[in-house]
Amino acid sequence: MQNLLNANTIPEWSVADLPEPTPLLWRNWTSFVGPGIVMMGIQIGGGEWLFGPEITAKYGGGLMWVATVAIVLQVFYNLECGRYALYCGEPVFTGFMRIRPGPGFWMGLMLLLNASALIPGLSTHGAAIIASLWLDRPPGEADKTLVTVLAYACLLGVSLPVLVGGKVYNMLQAVMTVKVLFILSFCLLVGIFFVEPSQWWSIFSGFLRFGNVPVSDGEGGEKLVNAIGHYHQNGTWPVIELANIAVLGAFAGYAGGGGLSNSTYSNFVRDKGWGMGRHVGAIASAVGGRSITLSHVGSAFPLTKENLRRWSGWWKYLITDQVFVWAPGCFMGMALPALMSIRFAPYSELKQTGLSWAQAIVTADGMRLAPELNPAVSRMLWILALLAGLAVMLPSQMSIVDDFSRRWTDALWTGSARIRRTFQPGQVKWVYYTILAVYVAWSLFWTFVFSTWGTPKLMTIVIANLNNLAIGVTSLQLLWINHRLLPSAIRPSWYHSAGLLLCALFYLGLSLLVFIEKQLPPLMDWMSS
Repeated sequence: MQNLLNANTIPEWSVADLPEPTPLLWRNWTSFVGPGIVMMGIQIGGGEWLFGPEITAKYGGGLMWVATVAIVLQVFYNLECGRYALYCGEPVFTGFMRIRPGPGFWMGLMLLLNASALIPGLSTHGAAIIASLWLDRPPGEADKTLVTVLAYACLLGVSLPVLVGGKVYNMLQAVMTVKVLFILSFCLLVGIFFVEPSQWWSIFSGFLRFGNVPVSDGEGGEKLVNAIGHYHQNGTWPVIELANIAVLGAFAGYAGGGGLSNSTYSNFVRDKGWGMGRHVGAIASAVGGRSITLSHVGSAFPLTKENLRRWSGWWKYLITDQVFVWAPGCFMGMALPALMSIRFAPYSELKQTGLSWAQAIVTADGMRLAPELNPAVSRMLWILALLAGLAVMLPSQMSIVDDFSRRWTDALWTGSARIRRTFQPGQVKWVYYTILAVYVAWSLFWTFVFSTWGTPKLMTIVIANLNNLAIGVTSLQLLWINHRLLPSAIRPSWYHSAGLLLCALFYLGLSLLVFIEKQLPPLMDWMSS
C-alpha cells in the first residue's frame, strides 16, 4: 500500500480481505437497505418541507428543475463518499486529514464549513408547530416566548433517542424509516384526494423544465421565463431577478441533502458494516452497545482477483442504495409537500402578517381555512399536517445533533494521537456523548439568540447557504482524495469525476451569487463609510 500523503501522525491502514457481500436478492432486502433511507429521512426536513413548498407556492412547479440538478449531482457526491468508506472503512473526513498539511489544518477548515450545524433551526420550527397544536392556531408575535421555551425542550428531547439501540446508527435507521413512511404516505394521500391533476402536472413536469429563471415582470413582480428559449428568440440572456436568491440558494442547498450532511453517508456505510466497514466497527450507543467497538484507523484490502470481484458486489450495493432508494425518495420528498403547498397555501394569511414560520405551518393553516372543505375534514387535515411537520423537523434535528457529534468523534478518534493512546476501541461512545453534550449546550444558547433577535426562517436560510459552500468545497476535496489515496483499480471513472466536479461548480456558483447579491453591497457600504 502506498505511503499516505501526509507527514504527520495518522497511522496507515491495516490490511484485510474484503468481506463477501450478501447477494442482492429480494429475500435479503434488509441487508442492502439502510444508509440511503437514513439519509433520505434526515434530508426530508429542509428543502422538502421548508423551501420547496415556498418556492412552488410562489413560482408553481417552474423551478423544480433546480432540485433535479441538486439531487443528481448529490448522487455523484454520495457515491464517492461511499467509495472511500467501502475501500478502507473510514469516513471521508478522515481521508481529508490524511493529506497535507495534516489533521490540524483540516479540522480547522472542517469547523468553518460545519458552521451551519451550530444553528439549531429545525428544532425551532418544530417548536412553532407544537405551539400551533397547543394554541389551535399558528403562533403570533405574542407567542414568541412559548415557542422559545418549546424550542429548548425539543432540542433536549431529540438528543434522547441516540442513547439507545446498540449502535447509534441502528436507532437512526429505525427512526428515519418510520418518518419516511409516515410523511410520504400522508402527503401522497392528500395529493390523491385533494390536489388537482393540473397541479400534479405542474410539479412533476417542473423537474424537467431546465433553464426556467425568475425575471422582473415590469410591474414590481416576477415571472418565469426559460433562459435558453429567451436567448434563441432574442439573442440575449434574460436578466435574472436576484431579490430572492438567498431563498433559491436555500432551496438548492436543502434539495436532497446539501452541506456536510452528505459526507456522513460514508459514516453510515461504515456503521452499517458494508465493505471494509465490517472490519472497522461502529459508534456504540450509551445503552446496549457494550460489545460494539470502533478501530482508531481504517482497514484496506489488497487488490487480489477475489477482492476485486467482491468490490463489484459492494459497489452494486451503493448504486442500489443511491439510485433506487435515496434519489427517488428525494424526488418524492420534494414533490409531495410541494403539492400540498400549491393546493392549500394560498388560503393562509400568514404571508401577509410577515411572520416567518415554516411553510409546513402555512400549508396546514391553509388546510384549516380552506372554504371548500368540510369543517371536520379541515380540522383533521390541520392536525395531521402539523403532526407531519413535527415528524419532519424533530427527527431531522436529531440527525443534525448526531451528525455533528459523529463527525467530530470520528475526526478526533483518528486524528488525535492523544485520543488514540488514551481510549480503547470500546470507549468511543464516551468521546461521542461528551461532544454531543457540549453541542446541545451550544445549541441552546443559539436558540435563545435567534429566537430573541432573529426568526426561525432566517436560521434555515443561513444554514442552507452555508451548506452550499461546504458541499462545494468538499466535492473538490473528495475528488482529490479518491484519486490520490485509492488504488487505480477502484478510483472514480471520468464520468464520476465529472459529476463531482459539476457538483462543486454548481454549489460554489450559488454561494458566489448569494454573496454578490446579499453580502457584498452591505460590505461595500461599510468599507466606503
